[in-house]
Order: sequence, then structure tokens, then C-alpha cells
Amino acid sequence: MISASSMSVLLVDDQTSIRSLLRNSLVQLGFVKVSGVRNGLEALEHLHANSTHLIISDFNMPDMDGLQLLKALRASSTIGKTGFIMLTGQANKELVQQAIAAGVNNFLSKPFTTSSLKSRIEAVFGPICGA
Repeated sequence: MISASSMSVLLVDDQTSIRSLLRNSLVQLGFVKVSGVRNGLEALEHLHANSTHLIISDFNMPDMDGLQLLKALRASSTIGKTGFIMLTGQANKELVQQAIAAGVNNFLSKPFTTSSLKSRIEAVFGPICGA
């Protein structure tokens, strides 16, 4: 069992409201180290400067989308093993297949609940404690 309070999470979404909803759900689950950025370029900057266990990223964003971020992440020898959950607003089969091929760990559909978020995180890391 992993402790939510010991894990750091990076939220990547160009919509402040979605980042806030995710942050609130994560806090309810016991996470305390939660950061947020607006796109994949900002995420890469953050990841090279900060230890991060999990990324929750939207597909569609300006400058660098979630799929491009995932591919850049998996190509890195230093940050390539970071957990990655893709946030999806609609099930675009082609994008989902590309994300799977690129090494995504799981998907979370919008709208989401705290319970569905928890189950997606646990599918990647195993049971979490802290809530």
C-alpha cells in the first residue's frame, strides 16, 4: 500500500477549473503534493526540476498536447517511468490507441468522480492510503 501524502502529482490541463476539480479530489484522497501547469511544455519544465510520481494530463491543450507530452516523457531516461493518466473528454479510438502505444498507464474520463480518480490511480500504483 502506498501513502498518498508521500506522492507528488502534476496536473496538466489548460482549463483552470479542471485542475481545481482534480486538486480537490486528490486532497480528499490524502494527496498533499499537487502541482498544476497549463500544457505539455510547462509540464516538461516542471518534471526536469521536480520529482513527480504521477502525471494526470488532458489530451487537448495548446503548445504541446497530452500525447506529445507522453511521448516526450517516455523517451526520457530520467523521467520516463513516471506514472501517466490521460484525461479524456470523449473516447476518440485513434487517440486512445496512440496513447496506449506510447505507454500511458491509464485513462480517466470527464466528468470524473473522486472515486473514479482513486480507482485509476490504484490501477497504476496499487492501493493508496491517506483518505
